[in-house]
Amino acid sequence: MTKPWYLYLIECEDGSIYTGITVDVAARYEAHRLGTGARYTRAHKPRRLLGQEIHADRSSASKAEYRVKKLSPAEKRRYAAALADDPSRPTDETG
Repeated sequence: MTKPWYLYLIECEDGSIYTGITVDVAARYEAHRLGTGARYTRAHKPRRLLGQEIHADRSSASKAEYRVKKLSPAEKRRYAAALADDPSRPTDETG
């Protein structure tokens, strides 16, 4: 059985929203916080984790990441709020 993958959204200090995928959200957020995560979060310091969503595999998580990255900042915030309300919601939604 494969490990689940997670889509996650981070609010940065400048108000921007970073979206990524990982198998370990806590470890990945810590890497972003320490400046060893993505180039984007080295320049835009993380403020807080907005939400996460579980996916069965990397492919599913990558497709969700692509879809979410196309959203406006306001749409990303609404999406993250929905994740906070129900982090176990089905992951096959198209948005």
